[in-house]
Amino acid sequence: MKTPKRLLPLQEEGLIDEVLVQLKSGKEATVYLVRCGDEIRAAKMYKDAAQRSFKQAAVYLEGRKTRNSRDARAMARGSKFGKRVTEEGWQNAEVDALYRLDAAGVRVPKPYGCFDDVLLMELVTDDEGDAAPRLCELVFSAEEAVELHHELIQEVVRMLCAGIVHGDLSEYNILMDPYGPVIIDLPQAINAASNPHAEMMLMRDVQNLADFFGQFAPELNKTRYGLEIWHLYEAGELTPDTVLTGEAEEDLHEADLVSVLREIEDARLEEEARLARINASDDDNE
Repeated sequence: MKTPKRLLPLQEEGLIDEVLVQLKSGKEATVYLVRCGDEIRAAKMYKDAAQRSFKQAAVYLEGRKTRNSRDARAMARGSKFGKRVTEEGWQNAEVDALYRLDAAGVRVPKPYGCFDDVLLMELVTDDEGDAAPRLCELVFSAEEAVELHHELIQEVVRMLCAGIVHGDLSEYNILMDPYGPVIIDLPQAINAASNPHAEMMLMRDVQNLADFFGQFAPELNKTRYGLEIWHLYEAGELTPDTVLTGEAEEDLHEADLVSVLREIEDARLEEEARLARINASDDDNE
């Protein structure tokens, strides 16, 4: 196929030899299959801010470091420069998370670097060498569901031990290769130590897993892995090899987690509306 304009610099630099086909186009990016020497890899081309529909909620951005106070002010104002800084931070968060999680033994696509807003990474495949299916496209027996749920809970633990919470984990961003689940899509990954919403994000990730696998093994709906994992993490007792029970006592402030998350979502929508008004005013003044 014809090489997309934004992939031409990578081809000219010899980072990729040929663009084979577009694999998918989502809210955040368009992914292409590319040939790099004898290997077939995935090239994730991030969309420009104006084209993207992912809601960059403040809840995800809290705790992320900026280069200086000028960048932080620009991001807060929502200026054009600020938007660019935010975009760079969004992409850097995914690249950093992939490298950290790969080093920690979490099953994520192996990253090969980010160049000009294009992330080169391992292509996750099925037995036939085709792109691996997403979890949501598959059906499992009760036994398979329990086993896969256990595997993914352990991955969540490994991620947290590496200091990262996915923040948007669900059956839509987990692939299945011949060896098991592979976690993808990490631009919204948060730092567990610096983001004050890390607990809620972790709880939601774990609940999403229970909701999905609970369709096949209803007993998983009664587990409390999120609470157990976070309690151990806060106590400094969580390790990648921690044996979990799925049981934990629920604190009062944790009981209404859904309501808290709704409040965060309402705040996000209000912030988007505020930034839209500012941008509209800037356009009127130009």
